[in-house]
Amino acid sequence: MDLSALDTLTPREREVLRVLPMGEGNRALARRLGIAERTVKAHLTSITRKLGLRNRVDATLVSVRWAEQLGSDGTFPERT
Repeated sequence: MDLSALDTLTPREREVLRVLPMGEGNRALARRLGIAERTVKAHLTSITRKLGLRNRVDATLVSVRWAEQLGSDGTFPERT
């Protein structure tokens, strides 16, 4: 994946991508982010399409690899 592809993501898509390594399902991610589960699914679909990825696992690997470029400080939001 070309690093410049991250620039195509919206701020909310970046946020969803940043929390993927927590290993939570869509429902838990939706609660954490304060959005609907359907919205999480839509963002994941958009992320994989924009970045040319095959699936959620690939997106998680991208998130870990490019955490700094995604704006993550290396920590994740507290579980609620």
